[in-house]
Parts: sequence; C-alpha cells; structure tokens
Amino acid sequence: MRIVVTIQHPGHVHFFRHPIEELTARGHEVSVFARENDVAIDLLEAYDIDHEVLAGESNSLVSLAAVQATYETRLLRRVRRIDPDVVTAIGGVAASHVGSMTRAKSLVYYDTEHATFVTTLAYPFADVICTPECYRDDLGPKQVTYPGYHELAYLHPDRFAPDPAVLDAVGLGYEDRYAVVRLSSWQASHDVGHGGVDEPGAIVDRLEDAGLRVLLAAEGTLPPELESYQFTTSPDRMHDLLAYADVVLSEGATTAAEAAVLGTPAVYVNPLSLGYTDELGGKYGLLFGFHGAKRHVRGLERAASIVEQPRSTWVRRRQRLLEDQIDVADLVVQQLETLARSHRTDRTPPVANTG
Repeated sequence: MRIVVTIQHPGHVHFFRHPIEELTARGHEVSVFARENDVAIDLLEAYDIDHEVLAGESNSLVSLAAVQATYETRLLRRVRRIDPDVVTAIGGVAASHVGSMTRAKSLVYYDTEHATFVTTLAYPFADVICTPECYRDDLGPKQVTYPGYHELAYLHPDRFAPDPAVLDAVGLGYEDRYAVVRLSSWQASHDVGHGGVDEPGAIVDRLEDAGLRVLLAAEGTLPPELESYQFTTSPDRMHDLLAYADVVLSEGATTAAEAAVLGTPAVYVNPLSLGYTDELGGKYGLLFGFHGAKRHVRGLERAASIVEQPRSTWVRRRQRLLEDQIDVADLVVQQLETLARSHRTDRTPPVANTG
C-alpha cells in the first residue's frame, strides 16, 4: 500500500518517526514531503528519514499563506503522480485539501482545540480526524478518539529511553539539579493576540535562587546578559534533557506535555489551556497550568517550589498515566493500514462476470 506523510513542524517528525519506520518495514511505500520550519528538516535528516522539501519557511502570518499555497500545489502534483491510498498529517490543511482533489483518503491527527486555522481549513475536507479522548470538541462522525497524547507516539517507554550522555554535552553533571525553560516566539497561526515573557532575566534569577541551573530554549532573541543560558544541542536530544530535568517551565504546550509524559513536572504558562494539558494536570498531577493574570509570576513560583518534592512523586504519577494511555505509534500504524486497506478495496474495480 502507498502512504504519503506530510511534515510542516518539528513535532510532526517526532510523531510520525516510528510509524514511518514500521510501515516501511512491513513493505508499504511511504513518501514523506516537508516544508522548512524551525528544525523540522534537521530532524528528518537526524533520523535518516527519506523526504522531499516542497517549500521554505514563513516568517509571518502573511507569508505563511504564500508558503502554504506553494506547498499544497507541489504536494498535489506529487500525490497525483504517486496515487497513494492515504495522505496523513498533523493538522492536515494540505493533506485534507489534496486528498479531496485526488483518489486518496486523508487521515488527520490533531489535539489543539483553539487552532481555528486548522478547524476551519482542514476539518471540512478530511475523511478521518483522529484526536485524543480528552479533546474537548465533538467533531461529528469523522472523529475517532483514543486514550493517549501525541507525545506518546515517541516518548512512550516502549519507544524512548533517555540517554544521560546529553548532560555532559551541555556541561552538566549527573547530580546537577536543573530547569529547562522554553520561551515561545508567538508567531504560530494559533498564537495571534497572545504574548510571552517580558523579563526572562527574572525567571533565571528565581530558579537559580531555588538552587537550579537554568537552560534556556528561546525561539526569539535573548538579551545579551542571558545568551550564556541558551544551550545548544542537536534537536533530537531535547527529550533527553527534558527527562533528566528537575522541572520544565514552558510557554509551549508540546514541550510541557513532553516533560509530563516523561515524568518531569511541567509548568505550562500560556493564555490558553488545552484538553490534554488540563488532563495531564487535573488527572495525573504532572503538569501545572497558569493561564490568567500574572500567570508568569504565579507559574514561576510554582516551578521554584516543585523542586522541593521527591522525584518518586513524579515517577508514581507517570506510572499511573502509562497504565491508562496507549503507545500512540502503534495506533497510527494500525489506522493507516486499516484505512489504506479499506480504501484500496473500495476503489478496486469489480471482476466482470463472463459466465
């Protein structure tokens, strides 16, 4: 069977990495098409995933429209040539559009309720929309839900074991206590109207007062006095750092959720909550969300206090999570094979009766 995977963000590489490997090993033809966005292409190369880049980066919401149009036009040409059974993506604006204009079925994964760019432009054209059970919206008969999170497609213990060698790579010892702080650029389509930290220096000072080394992962430009806190490591090693951290403070939901499913307590500071961040916090106590007024101040104080709790607290809470949730990579493989098989059967012409 033939399957097309589209990649438009680094997180998409992580999500589809293991399904691509397993589907290929089972003899399916898997074609991967990407556009440049942050370290997405670097990750594809780090994981040795064959791919073709169809479009460059966008540096604003205005340029995103032009980039998206270029990407979809080029993707449509490739899909018409390949004639796949299924086109799949996270978000899936391009995948659902191209699927609706070809014989392919589109399978879209998503977990972000407030991303109206996707809900408006992708969902009406998608054949199947797959969301976590904690997704708040009812999308009708197209929707399929599952007990899990995107992050468990690549950070489930059957898929990932952290490598302590990463500590030496960033100048840390195994006994060092440290925090990873991830600051967003606020340039994504679902970030319109929101903003981030005004004084990152205050975060560094408070966490250092709590006895932590601070590693900054900032998408924007840091003040000169904080540049030494910005760590550098290959993009495929970020999860190793999250796994060994004592706490993660993040403006981005994905980084916070990644830390949480790894058993590292996460403080998520953002104007908006999501179904999966609420569940990771309210049900499992692995994520602490701060969304209202003075959210950065309140979140910072929570991050500083978290380190006083024993690590066994988070190990126990993570184990409970893993008892409830599935290896999402297995689900993706199963869904793609099932949809491709059923679609291939549907479009096979009947054998003529010559009797």
